[in-house]
Parts: sequence; C-alpha cells; structure tokens
Amino acid sequence: MNDAQTVPPKFKILFDTDPGIDDAMALLLALVSPEIEVVGVTTVFGNSHVEATTRNALNLLNLAGRPDIPVAKGADRPMVRPRGQTGEFVHGDDAMGNIGWTAVHNPDQKPLDIPAAQFIVETVMARPGEITLVAVGPLTNVGLALQLEPRIAQAARNVVIMGGSVATPGNVSPVAEANIHNDPHAAALVFGAGWDVTMAGLDVTMAVRMDEAFFAALRRSGNRLAQFIGRIAPFYQQFHRERYGYPDGGVDTHDPTAIAYLIAPTLFRAERWSVAVPLDGPAMGATIADRRGLFWPGPKVNCLMGADAPRVLEMFRVRLTA
Repeated sequence: MNDAQTVPPKFKILFDTDPGIDDAMALLLALVSPEIEVVGVTTVFGNSHVEATTRNALNLLNLAGRPDIPVAKGADRPMVRPRGQTGEFVHGDDAMGNIGWTAVHNPDQKPLDIPAAQFIVETVMARPGEITLVAVGPLTNVGLALQLEPRIAQAARNVVIMGGSVATPGNVSPVAEANIHNDPHAAALVFGAGWDVTMAGLDVTMAVRMDEAFFAALRRSGNRLAQFIGRIAPFYQQFHRERYGYPDGGVDTHDPTAIAYLIAPTLFRAERWSVAVPLDGPAMGATIADRRGLFWPGPKVNCLMGADAPRVLEMFRVRLTA
C-alpha cells in the first residue's frame, strides 16, 4: 500500500480560494498530501471574478481526478468596499496562465446550490473541532460566514490564511498584501474572532522562491499534475520578472506556503501577536502586529516569520513529481 492509503489525514480542510496560478499549486499540493483531506472548496473573487475562479476550481479538481469534492461559489465583491482591480494581470485572462480555460471541462461538475458562506457554516458546524479553514484569497467568504454564524469561531479546528505581512513591504501598497487589501473588513473580522489563526504572509511567501530550474524539473517529470504546473507557470514568471526584476524565472511561493505549513510546521518560525487591520487611509489592508505586546489586548495570531525555503521547495517538488 502507498502512504495515502495507510496514513490517516491529520487535517480535514475546507479550502477557500481564488484560482489563480499559485492557488492551483496549493490545491494540487493538498490533494496529493496524505496528511490532508480536502472536504470542500469555496471560491471568491480576487485573481479574477468569481465565475472564473469557480470554473478554475472545478477544472482543477477534475484534472486531479477529484470531481467528487464539492465546490461552493462565493462572493464576487468585498463585504463593504467596492471591488478593486482583479488579478488577471498577474495570472492571465483565464487566471490560469492564458492556457485557454474558458469553460468547465466536465459537464457533470457544477457548484453547489448554496453560497460559499453558508457552505462554510454548515460544514464547520456539522463537524465541530474537525475542520481547518484554509483561505488563500480575500477573506470575504469567511467574514460572511462569521456574520451568519459566529459560533464557527469555536467550532472550527483552526484557520490558516495566506495573506498579510508583518515586516515585509506590501505587494499592492507600500504596507498591504493583496488578499487582505481586497477586503480589509472581512480580514478584521477573521483576525478578531478569537479562533486559532495562522497567517502565512509575505514574510515567508516571498522568502520561498521557485525558479525556472524548479519548473523545468516539474515539466520533465512523469506526473501530469507537476507538468500542469509547469505549463501554467510562464505567465506568472513573466509578471515577477517585469514587476520585481526577479532573475532565472523566479516567482514567490504564496498560496502553497499555507499548505506546506499544515504538512510540516517545523519548517517555519512563528511569533504570536495581536494584529489590527486598518479599514481606510494609506494603510488600508495592512496587518499591523503588536510586536511589543503592550498595546492591544486582542486575540493573538500565529504569524509566520521565517521558513526553511530549500526544504519547503523540496517537499513540494517530491510530492508533485511522485
């Protein structure tokens, strides 16, 4: 028997996502990892509008041979503010590297008839203490779920988000990371709800960098999921080359880092601080941590501040090329 048959999953995750190239990497990593059982996927605006991110989520599950996993379509705009620019300039017109994903490939796959926030509430409340919410897009669906049923903060096992930054400059403003900036009101609700939150922000995601040699190894492998990641990567690589001047086809490893933390938390260094999110002004969407522990009595957030980048990348490569 292989490991996936013999090792019971440590985490049952509800994956909230806006696929997105790095979202695809994260979801595929979760699906091939025996430590993780993906019990559902919820979609949100961000890297594109929600119709496109929902289509991409369905197609990714079909690609991975898991069309049985339910998908619930979620919010297409923030809770309070108008929706800003979506991320096609980073991820391509189809948000999947311009590979031509314009339709759902499997006609039998359809999203659920209930919105994502309701699906989150029903899933968490039906299995108290079991569900880990992994959110790698704007936090709108999770914020709406908290408004629908505040008790999910006690019923969820924990929450892991890709978003925010403590000490690293922002990627959509001098101080803000994109997912938090896209819906700061939702983020403020999530950070203040009192549940166990881990923030995999730019402090670690920009310190773990895939390069052209990494993607070439994926393309050479006999694994179709690895080959798919190699196929969608070039648009993402071009963005990083033009935006940040990264050499050698380098890209930041954003969303997969949240999954890597669940699989191997010892590869990361974390600090626990209270976090505030400004809702307007020049610092809108920043994640300000009380690193002295003197000023804010609010709930503590597990902020990832360092990573063993070579081991994180090796884990990803080995699992996707097996």
